Amino acid sequence: MTPTSQGYYARHIFFCLNERKNGEQSCAQFKAQEGFDHCKVRIKKEGLAGPGQIRVNKAGCLDRCAGGPVAVVYPEGVWYSYVDQADIDEIVDSHLKNGKVVERLVLPPDVGR
Repeated sequence: MTPTSQGYYARHIFFCLNERKNGEQSCAQFKAQEGFDHCKVRIKKEGLAGPGQIRVNKAGCLDRCAGGPVAVVYPEGVWYSYVDQADIDEIVDSHLKNGKVVERLVLPPDVGR
């Protein structure tokens, strides 16, 4: 694929990797780095990385720590909370590859910090 008029990538997934030093809950406490690493490997393995396709990004605090760990997919703006690699695999297979939101992992809109 090549970049489209919609943007350089078809989708981005941002993983919050923030670690709060003051002891407050943060995504880093819930193995967020492992989720990011697994997603990055899956996207590359599937041949989905690069222009016109999918970009896996690290993010600082996304301010939704109470649902941690969290990730958000754009351009749809779908927020996910995940538990393990199987959840990440489902997000990759369903949403990132096929555009179908994984409803069971969607972070409720009232979950914030």
